[in-house]
Amino acid sequence: MATIMAFAAGTAFAQDSTDVIKIPTHNWSSQIVGAHIVGKLLEKGGAKVEYVSADSQVVYTALCEGDVSLVHEVWEGAFGVAFQKVVKEGCVVDAATHDAKTREEWWYPTYVEEVCPGLPAWEALNACADKFATAETAPKGRFLGGPVDWLKHDAERVEALAMNFEVVNAGSSAALWAELESAFKRKEPIVLFNWTPNFVEALYDGKFVEFPAFDPKCKDDPAWGSNKELSYDCGNPKDGYLKIAAWKEFPTKWPKAYAILQKINFSNMDIAVQAKLADIDNMEPEAAADKWLADNEARWKAWLGSAS
Repeated sequence: MATIMAFAAGTAFAQDSTDVIKIPTHNWSSQIVGAHIVGKLLEKGGAKVEYVSADSQVVYTALCEGDVSLVHEVWEGAFGVAFQKVVKEGCVVDAATHDAKTREEWWYPTYVEEVCPGLPAWEALNACADKFATAETAPKGRFLGGPVDWLKHDAERVEALAMNFEVVNAGSSAALWAELESAFKRKEPIVLFNWTPNFVEALYDGKFVEFPAFDPKCKDDPAWGSNKELSYDCGNPKDGYLKIAAWKEFPTKWPKAYAILQKINFSNMDIAVQAKLADIDNMEPEAAADKWLADNEARWKAWLGSAS
């Protein structure tokens, strides 16, 4: 990492390649809006960019092979394992870490505590699983997960902790929020996948379920934790990182763009606002990116200025 930074600093006046920088877009709002913000900033620095739709897990293989050039939202809880693997292989660079701290976990509106005392402890949730049952899952409770391709290992956790729940995956993030809004209006019990930073915390009062504390061994060492035969008997990281990853050739191929990329730094509020512009204000990604840039001009000009 230090070598790459030194190289970039020492080649500040090198000519960037005219090849297109390929930026992936995934299937959640903050990432799509943020991708356009990153792209517009790199364009302001003289780069050519292209947006390509990519699966949020497979993207790390594509990044390793140079089929995409960067990933600007690497969530530790969801993608840490895949990210660290390609970094260790040497084909991906850990370019920067945002100020934002992340958490991805089961979540419920606070009013649920009235019918399920003992929350947010997961044992209490499991004890009143029947309160969350639907016609589809009865007598088991329903956990509303994100889209299947988000790969959150919820079913593995349910099995490892012997929970009386069935995982039902929503088709999109919009479907998650529609179900939450409906349940909230009727004050019906619901437990669903949520994350922070996200706009949801500004609209609904709620809490994350507290599972056994996360440990990296939980994911790959069945002997760790309460269940000695199965993995995923723990929660997700509570203060996870949000990183920027780049293809190993990025620093040498686009040194000026890489210097800009290393300066981009989103806070929790930035990510939440980016999601809100799309999910609540119903803005298209490019318009949302323009709005964010207009509202944060001093910051991004400093990023470009210090990288030039």
